[in-house]
Amino acid sequence: MIISVCFTNFTILKQIFYIFIFIIGLNFTSLAQNNSSASGDGAAKLIKLYPIPATTAINFDFVSGYDKSFSFQVYNFTGKVVYELKNPPQKINLSLADFSRGFYYYQLRDKNGKLIETVRFLVIK
Repeated sequence: MIISVCFTNFTILKQIFYIFIFIIGLNFTSLAQNNSSASGDGAAKLIKLYPIPATTAINFDFVSGYDKSFSFQVYNFTGKVVYELKNPPQKINLSLADFSRGFYYYQLRDKNGKLIETVRFLVIK
């Protein structure tokens, strides 16, 4: 009886923890997107990504401002890095075979770690 109650309490706490992590991930994504467009000049994005929504692979093409010293990271909705490239090429083809369906976002950073661009995308399978 006591073990059953403890297990139930643990399961509920685990679910609350996952919901909390999800909310933090959404807030982090929103904050990062607001920071990347904080200049207010409506500047065009440096990277074009397609297809959206993605199913088996997604392409990231630099359309302007390419610099070899950039770093490129893809995060899942909880904020965990699932893909990272230092000194990325101008065209990136990312296989989504190991990705679950859901929202992801990429961040482009300069050599000093300053956030340049953040864009969210959807993976469906």
